[in-house]
Amino acid sequence: MTTTAPGPTRYMRDRAHGARITRPLRPFAWPSPDATPAEEHRLRRALLERDEPSAALVRAMREDRTVTMAQFRTALHQGIDAVTDAPAALRDYFTMLEATPGWVDRDRIALGARTLRRVGKDAGDVLAYGSLLGGYNNSGPLPVLTGSGRLTGDRTVRRIAETGVWWNGCVADDGLDRFGDGFTLSVHVRLMHAFVDYHHEHETDWDTADRGLPINQFDQAGTLGLFSVTFLLHTRVLGMRYTRREADAVLHLWCYVGWLMGVDEHWLPFDERAGLRMMYQIGASSPPADENSRALAAALVDVPLHTDHPRFRTLRSRYEYERGLSLATTLLGPAAVSALDVPRRPPWYPVGRLAVNIAKHHVMSRFPAGRRWVQARGEKQLRDARQRILGGEITSVAPLPS
Repeated sequence: MTTTAPGPTRYMRDRAHGARITRPLRPFAWPSPDATPAEEHRLRRALLERDEPSAALVRAMREDRTVTMAQFRTALHQGIDAVTDAPAALRDYFTMLEATPGWVDRDRIALGARTLRRVGKDAGDVLAYGSLLGGYNNSGPLPVLTGSGRLTGDRTVRRIAETGVWWNGCVADDGLDRFGDGFTLSVHVRLMHAFVDYHHEHETDWDTADRGLPINQFDQAGTLGLFSVTFLLHTRVLGMRYTRREADAVLHLWCYVGWLMGVDEHWLPFDERAGLRMMYQIGASSPPADENSRALAAALVDVPLHTDHPRFRTLRSRYEYERGLSLATTLLGPAAVSALDVPRRPPWYPVGRLAVNIAKHHVMSRFPAGRRWVQARGEKQLRDARQRILGGEITSVAPLPS
């Protein structure tokens, strides 16, 4: 029996649907996957909790007019001491960001980044057809995305590219150092989220009683989990091998990224088993897919059909489309893709990748020379993928308001 804690009505709106969608995660959410009354209360409450430091900075910009965007950019890229007569709100914000938690271990972050780069081309596939597509089954926050138009139509590829730039910045060598790309892009996105939250809460008819806050801790925790614990699970499905030390290092990296982006420490996936259990509970209690979910899913899976290829365009586009559907069905499960109106396909592509990756990561990587080759090849694949998208244009993340 669970409690009926006050909170947005989206929570556990359709228990049967949530159980179907999250069934593939349930075996990993042991020993007791379902939320306790105390955990359920915390999940409900998270829908009404925001990143308060960033919200305060946005109010200083939008209401008090004591901080400018130019000052924020200078502080982000050059340090707060580079801002002449830095306002107190801005100084407090960057003092908070630069007060690195004591649990952060730079050596573990470096190992986690190196491990993620080794994944190579499979990283982009898992992020697209596992993390991003899977997240659309939670319809709660999706009006924020469809309302901006940034994940539908011809802007889909650009938004995917922007996410890739941020991900690559986070996993680069020294990317999460104070002035590294991962650090600055994560803080950039954090403030952008706070602006989005402010806009929808104060300037639209957003229904907080139904959906919770536009950008809330519940959805942010779920998004972080898609990039961390479920990413590890999905890449293992495709044949990746991680030592316990490497998997822990990957989670450590994402815990620091999550902290930088304003996720409360309660929701950081410090432990893989606990993280999978958290993801099961978040997925099981999220509202089912709706028209926003299906619009976003269609825009994502149709990307290959609108991609130009230098040779055999029609055949290559169809192959990439079918490949993506095969990946999505395997990684998310038939029920999850059907809920999004995404066509189901047999696992022909994941089976092929499994065979290739077992040879690379389970056999070759056990020898020093083979491990070096696999690492170098994975990093080259990431560089090549970044050059291919948007016709070679290197984009950045979405701009902040001026």
